[in-house]
Amino acid sequence: MKALDFFTENLNDYLFELQELTEIETPTGHLENLGIAADYLERRFGKHTSLQRQNLPDHGPLLHAVREGSNTHILLLAHYDTVWPLGSWNTLWRVDGGRVYGPGVYDMKGGLLFILWLLRYLEATGSDHPHLEILLTPDEEIGAPGTRPYIEEAARRSDLALVLEPANLDGNLKLARKGSGEYVISIHGRATHQGVEPEVGINAVVEAAHKVLQLLELEDLEAGTTVGPNVIDGGTASNMVPDRAEIRVDVRAWTVAETERLDAAIRALEPTIEGAQIHIFGGWNRPPMEATQASLDFFDGAQAVGKSIGLDIDWVPWGGSSDANIAASVGTPTVDGFGPIGGGAHRIDEFVVIDKIPGRMALLAEIVGSLTALNGH
Repeated sequence: MKALDFFTENLNDYLFELQELTEIETPTGHLENLGIAADYLERRFGKHTSLQRQNLPDHGPLLHAVREGSNTHILLLAHYDTVWPLGSWNTLWRVDGGRVYGPGVYDMKGGLLFILWLLRYLEATGSDHPHLEILLTPDEEIGAPGTRPYIEEAARRSDLALVLEPANLDGNLKLARKGSGEYVISIHGRATHQGVEPEVGINAVVEAAHKVLQLLELEDLEAGTTVGPNVIDGGTASNMVPDRAEIRVDVRAWTVAETERLDAAIRALEPTIEGAQIHIFGGWNRPPMEATQASLDFFDGAQAVGKSIGLDIDWVPWGGSSDANIAASVGTPTVDGFGPIGGGAHRIDEFVVIDKIPGRMALLAEIVGSLTALNGH
């Protein structure tokens, strides 16, 4: 049976499972719900793979599955945590205008279930396939602090890593992603009464304002380097000179050189107000994923496979980061964006396009089937 026919015939069953998984809300760090979702996935993936579950303290269950195949070793990556706190969506599943809406349906439970249905397709057809190693992670949305070493180890064992993050509305794959990080700037001043003796105080909020402006000067929008001082907190009462403030800063860059420049500049920040103290924590948690000759060569083959089933695909650089950045950082050729077509990641209207799903699932299956003779990297 052709892959496209198989996935078209099973589309309703796929959507039924996607609804079930979406309705298990899985905010990053919510261990109870992450455990329930892991139970759901373990029951299904365990029927088609050798599966191990490892409960990571403070992060949730990591599911590691293997399906034996040819000598070619392919790593498939997906995460099941979402950015959405419990109760963020009034309706957890809604179908409207040929689209499905729900928390995490696009980022990235839809793509995660592509892997499950790939396994079912391989089993149903008896198709030859590579050795498949699968990681389903619970902490991608905060930079994979718990699962990073497991991703790195699995990537080192692999000839190629395919990541099931979603595609954009054009269906493009992703060969390059920005690196990302977060800095926390803690500022200490001196508290005093605003009306009685403000001159002896050291205003930490004013110092924070200076730091925000200095941070913005470090941006290089032409190079794609962004600095977002997006969360700020400080002070306790309006009649009191504040002795503390904190800025949380999101940083993004396309190249390692830019990450190094920005890191050095942020750590070199000095107080503007005499007597203020600043302490800087954090840093880059995902290096940039840059397109390599190996990933470009793979894309050429993937593009040809797409054309054979009626899909025109291209690739784009992507501003967001993912577990693909981690896999690529150890030198493994990595391609992302094999999930469903849709939009609205991290927005209250995230969605996937229903009639595009079978084609995307077939693309993954056909590409995996073509990799049985891939040379090691």
